[in-house]
Amino acid sequence: MLSRNFLLTGVVLASAILAGCQESENSAAGGNAQAQQAPKTQVGIITIEKQAVELTSELPGRTKSSLEAEIRPQVGGIVEKRLFEEGQTVAAGDLLYQLDDSIYESNLEQAQADLDSARATLTSTKQTYERYRQLKERNNVSQQNLDDANVAYLSAVAAEKRAVASLNSAKIDLKYTQIAAPIDGKIGISEVTVGALVTAGQATPMTTIRTTDPMYVDLAQTSVEQLRIRNLLSLEHVELGDQNVTLVLEDGSIYPYEGRLKTREVNVDEMTGSVTLRAEFDNPDGLLLPGMFVRGRINDLNDSQAILVPQQGVARDVKGNAFSLVVNAENKVERRFVTTERALGNQWYITDGIKDGDKVIVEGSMKVRPGADVTTVELKRDPQTGRMVEVNAATTGQ
Repeated sequence: MLSRNFLLTGVVLASAILAGCQESENSAAGGNAQAQQAPKTQVGIITIEKQAVELTSELPGRTKSSLEAEIRPQVGGIVEKRLFEEGQTVAAGDLLYQLDDSIYESNLEQAQADLDSARATLTSTKQTYERYRQLKERNNVSQQNLDDANVAYLSAVAAEKRAVASLNSAKIDLKYTQIAAPIDGKIGISEVTVGALVTAGQATPMTTIRTTDPMYVDLAQTSVEQLRIRNLLSLEHVELGDQNVTLVLEDGSIYPYEGRLKTREVNVDEMTGSVTLRAEFDNPDGLLLPGMFVRGRINDLNDSQAILVPQQGVARDVKGNAFSLVVNAENKVERRFVTTERALGNQWYITDGIKDGDKVIVEGSMKVRPGADVTTVELKRDPQTGRMVEVNAATTGQ
């Protein structure tokens, strides 16, 4: 009886083990089926298309007068009159200051008298020389007397020339007592008053005249930026821009007149590592004043086949290298290292790593890794809001 019970117990245990194995196999099979049917990660992509863009540089700068003249006296004296209103516009030749000219008039009269005396001496020595020359022909005077008369005559000629030069110098000095404007422009504050003593060539200017229409703007561009521009110009589809300059004023407003790049400095400043670019602007309203801080936007280059990638489509690794995730023809994710030349608004201007027709992931990049299978949703940027919107809801690669 006991052996029969043991037999029944063994049969029950065997049945239970068999049932458990079958259930385990069914569960494993079901799990594999679910894994095979799991949906692929969906990402938003944008298809890159070549486009024509203008490449601009925004550079800091300062405004500068196109002409500037510091007024200094060329002779010394007391200021008798100031003949202008500070801040007014003056023309070249307008009288600005009158110095006391009494000493210079006296010097002129003395120089005139010296010239008259020299001419009288010249006349006398010339007559003596002519008379001695005639007498020598008849052997009535010695050769020595004739030579002495000739020397006296030549000395008188030289003395007359010195007297003429002194007279001219005295006239110039007298003229310099009237200080006139050398250029057209706006005159600044006078640094001297009536009664002040000024000296020839003094270090401090009496006042300054500046021509403010047109105005110059000196912009600073790094030598590195210039090298990047030269490298871009080596590309077949990149050409030099029109070099027009838009000015951004200190308050952020745009100056109403467009300027043009006039010249580039031929050397690099050793202290700043930058090169000066000079642009010229019309300034009929007088809005620009010398010394203002501004920013200039220059159309450096034009690229007819530019590759632009939204900024959310570019990331950087721990070493700082820029890369994009691209969906290839097999709907697998690829990592592409890219060269970001500059930012244009909310897009990167890419010069290497991305080509026309590539599908760059702009949404969902954090959920995938290189080599992953994905499905894609085509996106485009809404021109009004700037947000990415779906082109169509159809997905591929399912």
